[in-house]
Amino acid sequence: MTRREWAWASYDFANSAFPTVISTFVIATYFVAAVAPDPVTGQAAWGWMQAAVGLTIGLLSPVLGAVADAGGRRRGMLLVLTLVTAALTASLWFIQADPGFMLPALLLVGAASVGFELGTVFYNAMLPGVAWPEAMGRVSGIGWAVGYAGGLLCLALCLWLLRANPLGLDVAAKEPVRATAVLVGLWLAVFCWPVLIAVRDPVVRPPVAQAVRAGLAEIAGLLRALPSQPVLGRFLLARLFYTDGLNTLFAFGAIYAAGRFGMGFEEILLFGILLNITAGLGALAGGMVEDRLGSRRTVLIALGCIIGIGLGLLLVQGKTGFWVLGAALGLFFGPAQSASRTLMARLAPPGEVGAWFGLFSLSGRVTGFLGPALLALATTAFASQAAGMAVVVALMALGFALLLTVRAR
Repeated sequence: MTRREWAWASYDFANSAFPTVISTFVIATYFVAAVAPDPVTGQAAWGWMQAAVGLTIGLLSPVLGAVADAGGRRRGMLLVLTLVTAALTASLWFIQADPGFMLPALLLVGAASVGFELGTVFYNAMLPGVAWPEAMGRVSGIGWAVGYAGGLLCLALCLWLLRANPLGLDVAAKEPVRATAVLVGLWLAVFCWPVLIAVRDPVVRPPVAQAVRAGLAEIAGLLRALPSQPVLGRFLLARLFYTDGLNTLFAFGAIYAAGRFGMGFEEILLFGILLNITAGLGALAGGMVEDRLGSRRTVLIALGCIIGIGLGLLLVQGKTGFWVLGAALGLFFGPAQSASRTLMARLAPPGEVGAWFGLFSLSGRVTGFLGPALLALATTAFASQAAGMAVVVALMALGFALLLTVRAR
């Protein structure tokens, strides 16, 4: 790999700490177990927050992607969104273990999640300018693997903070847990720089107002052109459902484990470390396999395995079975997401990559409210976390079926 390819992939190392620690394994669990009055209420509230985040991202990401195409300011936008996400994340330190802090916690996590997701639009749009077409699958897969390594290392540091408490923080006030949010904020701010230094925007850039007008015109043109792009249209529709399922599964996995199996913070962290190891290995292998099998086929294989294992996780009764199936599940997370990103980069017309990645993000987020909302409704209606998680498997199965109709090179 070239220096620019490694610099691009290193951003995955920086930003993967956020979904790993904040959205999944530590702060999400802290919210449900310590801030919310009970696990069912906590899972439902977290679901509605994620639904609002999904709707916001779905509205903003295509427009910002098109503006980035027209103005060539991907690097600047990525820097601003990364630093905003880092600051909001670090502010979670002030969320105490009390139901009175539920709303501030949801607002901070929601705003940080919007910043994180919008930043990935600009980051993903850089891929075709970094790697040759025949190497994009490998580079994208290495990026996901590097990201899982970053999440793994950050989780290990969080575990050390919780066990060793080197700063002498107040354990009764959950300060070691809250300190993990500060760690993630610093992590983002420190490790985001290689891609910003090595991957530059075009030298000639129009004024911002002109870029906004051109960007809005471009996204309107893309929407009008969708009927004449049946392959892209069907792919985005399929991704709309299976990514919603993947995001919901990733966001609520630790919450499910904490509520159903009574796993504590340290046990959740150990499970997260195991999951990141298997996910990193899967992403690395998936990127190599993808250039041989093709992006579409790689996504289908990964989704089929995730659906099968997900059904097993709903039925398993013992904690040991949950650990085994969860570790196996991790092997297929990376290939499903990495190959989807590469397929989009291969299908997008040159010069319109940012806008199409905006629609790509839109397809993963315009119904981003649907998965969490259905999960929240099912959890509340049946007073069961398993009933809520069953929605996730159904969404991925629908996306899988739609992707079967896509015929791509």
